[in-house]
Amino acid sequence: MATEHPTFSQCLVLATALKLLLIPAYRSTDFEVHRNWLAITHSLPSSKWYLEDTSEWTLDYPPFFAIFEWLLSQLARFFDPGMLQVNNLNYASPQTVYFQRLSVIVSELVLVLSLRRFVAIQDGPQAKKVARIIALSLLLSPAFLIIDHIHFQYNGMMFGILIFSLSDALTDNLLRSGILFAVLLCFKHIYLYIAPAYFAYLLRRYCLGENLLDIQIVNCLKLGSAIGAIFAAAFGYFTAIGQIPQLLSRLFPFSRGLCHAYWAPNAWALYAFTDRVLILLAPRLNLSIDSASLGSATRGLVGDTSFAVLPNIPPRVTFLLTLAVQLVCLAKVFMQPSPTRFVGAVTLCGFASFMFGWHVHEKAILLPLVPFSLLALQDRRYLGAFRPLAVAGHISLFPLVFKAAEFPIKSAYTILWILVFFMTFDTVVPVAKSQRIFFLDRFEIVYMTVGVPLILYTELFHFAIFGSKLEFLPLMFTSSYCALGILGSFLGFFTLYLTS
Repeated sequence: MATEHPTFSQCLVLATALKLLLIPAYRSTDFEVHRNWLAITHSLPSSKWYLEDTSEWTLDYPPFFAIFEWLLSQLARFFDPGMLQVNNLNYASPQTVYFQRLSVIVSELVLVLSLRRFVAIQDGPQAKKVARIIALSLLLSPAFLIIDHIHFQYNGMMFGILIFSLSDALTDNLLRSGILFAVLLCFKHIYLYIAPAYFAYLLRRYCLGENLLDIQIVNCLKLGSAIGAIFAAAFGYFTAIGQIPQLLSRLFPFSRGLCHAYWAPNAWALYAFTDRVLILLAPRLNLSIDSASLGSATRGLVGDTSFAVLPNIPPRVTFLLTLAVQLVCLAKVFMQPSPTRFVGAVTLCGFASFMFGWHVHEKAILLPLVPFSLLALQDRRYLGAFRPLAVAGHISLFPLVFKAAEFPIKSAYTILWILVFFMTFDTVVPVAKSQRIFFLDRFEIVYMTVGVPLILYTELFHFAIFGSKLEFLPLMFTSSYCALGILGSFLGFFTLYLTS
C-alpha cells in the first residue's frame, strides 16, 4: 500500500544522494583545519597534540574530538597517507576530499539515529506524526547542509548526541541524559553555553526530592561519579602530564574581539549597525567620532572590534547579559521542573549565549535552533516564535558559502525547505491551547516578505551594481536583517516561557 508522504528512510536516501553530489563543492578553511587535526593526531604522540603549531589551525577542541580525529586517521591512511603529514599544509588531493566529505556523511548517522529515537519515545499516533515531521525537518535542514556538507564541520554528529540526551530527559532517564551531555562537552566545549540548563534541571529532578532539603544521596553519587569518570577519561592524561593550562588556552582564546569577521546576527550586530548609522548622522547630531575606530567594525580582524560613536563593549558586559537571561529561565525550570520546560531552558540558554555572547560565530545559531525545533509544534504560539528563527537562522548562514556556483543550491534548497515545512507545520500544530499572538504573526509576515528582495540584493544585485566596492555592505545588511528576526524570536519565546 502506498504511503501518503515520503518515509524517513526515503528522505535519508535522497538527502545522502544530494550530499554525495556536493562532494566537489566549495569548502572553507575548516576543511584544512580538520585535515591538519587528522595529521596531528595520527603523526604525533598525544602529549604533543595540544602543543603542535606548524599550521595556524591548531587543535582547539576537547580530547574526545581529538580521539575521534585519531580514529578517522586510521582509515584515512588507506585513502591517501599524504593527508596525514603535518607539513602538508592545505593538502587537498581528490582522495582527501572524498575521505573527509564521506566522514561527515557517515558520522551524521548519529543524528539520524537520535531523530529516530526522538520519534520512538512519543506516545500515540498523532504525537509520533508530529515528531516525525520535526525529525524530517532536522534531517533535511539547510543549516546542516550548508555548515557540514558544504562549508565543512561535524555538527550533525554533535547535535545527534545532544538529541539523544534530550530524548532521555523527556523520558525521565536523567542519569543517562547527564552522562551523554558530559560526553558531548568532552567533544566540543561550545555546549558549555547550555550546561546551566542541565545543571539546574538535573539538580532539581534527580538530586533533590519534592522537598528541596531532601537530598538524594545515592543519585548524587551516581551522577557525580559517572560525570567525573567521563571527564577523567577525557582530561586525566593531560592533567597527569601538566598540560591542562596549555589545553585550556587552546579551548578558550579570550583575545578575540566582540564581533566575528562576519557579524553573527545577534544583539551586537544591531549595535554595530547602529554605530555605522550614527557615523553618517554624527555631523547633523553633533556627535563625537573616534576616528581611529572608523573602520574597525567592518574590517573583520580578530580582536579588532571597536566603535566610533557608541561605547565599546567589554567582555564582562556580554557575560553579565548572558548570565542574567539564563538565570531567569533557570529559576523557572528549577522551581517548576518538567521535561518540556527543560528543553525550553536549553533553548533559551542557547539563545542567550548567541544573542549576547562574546565573539559569537554565525554557526552557533544551531544552539537555539535545534532544541527549539523539538518544541516548535507543541503550541501555535511556539510556532509563531520559531518561524522567524528558522528563516533568519538559515539565511544568516548564506555568507558562509559565497561562491557563485553554490548560490542556486543554498537559496533554492532553503526556500524549498521553508515552503514545504512551514506549510506542513501549519497542518499539524495544535490550536486549542491558545490563540495566535498578534505581534508574532504580523512580525513573521512582514519579516519574510522583506527577506526575498534582501537575498536578491545581497547575493546578486549588489555585485552587479557595485562590483568589488562596498563589499562589506551585503554582509552588514544580511547580518542586521537576520539579527532582527532572531531577536524577535528570542523575545517571543522568552515571554512565552516565563508566562506558561
